[in-house]
Amino acid sequence: MATIPVPHDDVALAERLADAQRSIVAELRKLIVGQDAVIEQSLIALFAGGHSLIVGVPGLAKTLLVHTLAQALDLKFQRIQFTPDLMPTDITGTDIIQEDPATGQRKLAFTPGPVFANILLADEINRTPPKTQAALLEAMQEHRVTVQGRTYQLPEPFFVFATQNPIELEGTYPLPEAQLDRFMFEIVMDYLNEDDEISVVQTTTAIQRYRLEAAISGEELMAFQRLVRQVPLADPVARYAVNLVRASRPGDGAAPAIREWVAYGASVRAAQYLVLGGKARALMHGRYHVSFEDIRALAQPVLRHRILTNFHAQSERVSTSDIIEKLLAAVPVPKSRL
Repeated sequence: MATIPVPHDDVALAERLADAQRSIVAELRKLIVGQDAVIEQSLIALFAGGHSLIVGVPGLAKTLLVHTLAQALDLKFQRIQFTPDLMPTDITGTDIIQEDPATGQRKLAFTPGPVFANILLADEINRTPPKTQAALLEAMQEHRVTVQGRTYQLPEPFFVFATQNPIELEGTYPLPEAQLDRFMFEIVMDYLNEDDEISVVQTTTAIQRYRLEAAISGEELMAFQRLVRQVPLADPVARYAVNLVRASRPGDGAAPAIREWVAYGASVRAAQYLVLGGKARALMHGRYHVSFEDIRALAQPVLRHRILTNFHAQSERVSTSDIIEKLLAAVPVPKSRL
């Protein structure tokens, strides 16, 4: 494939992105031990401008990761603890009657809610009813909220990191599929290995001396997001991403495993996020084009929450991760090398 020349200014910005990535990781490493894949996927989502759902059992530093990331980026951070009694206006904000001291007249004034931040942590998002969960839909998709018929723009950049506990199901409300589809990634945080766990115990039970530095600004991050969208995409790579997504849908011509275990496959948004994430990953790895490996590396976090299994899969304990592995094995990689 012919190499597409990259403008000098874009090369300089790409080099700055690589430097920024290393600086951010260095800051995260002051507090976060291990979790290499989680950190990489979180940074890909940031550089691509996508939201992420972080799933893991309690005590794995999900909240700490997001808070530290916000500090390393010098962005405004807000945390919402989702509970059954949380109301939509607790997220978006509401109109409050205020009196003008000069005239004595009363008027409605909008008081912004915690969604007016650069990085919003929706902690245990599945603990609140669907009505309140839906308050985030417009914010995640349009980067704005509508209250009492008036629309308010959110600050840029804007990201939602939502956490979810996969083992505690009592008193929880599963996220609607429409909202799940708006998360670019489902990032799974698993237990650390023995050495990393020992390091965490030693570090957190001693006197902690660290100082977090801002690695990049919000303006730089938005410039990186624009650069990511300029990364060239070869037709074979685009077709491979689309074929992976289309193969996840049951129906005529689907693989036997898909017909047997899948109720609904992934939407076209999955292919868009595979490509967009692939572009960000390519730049983070020092390349100016998307490879088949970029697509394959992101198949799990992109498709994990978009493939809905049926009763047969649940009864046989077949997970979406198992199904994605079968997809990767079944869909052939084009022979052309990039």
